[in-house]
Amino acid sequence: MAEAASSNTDVCLFFLAILLPPVSVFLKRGCTAAFWINILLCILGWIPGVIHAWCVYASVCVRMGRC
Repeated sequence: MAEAASSNTDVCLFFLAILLPPVSVFLKRGCTAAFWINILLCILGWIPGVIHAWCVYASVCVRMGRC
């Protein structure tokens, strides 16, 4: 039987990245440089923050082998 591509938590974090990108990055990576970069990008504009959050999410997902 094939394994699911992502869990419910991953899907929730993906949608959370649309609404509150810094929270999504914090929950995925913790208080790292990625979190602070995301806050700065959100201050500059909401769209860059969302794109960065999705990139952080995708890079963690690929490293864990779940994508």
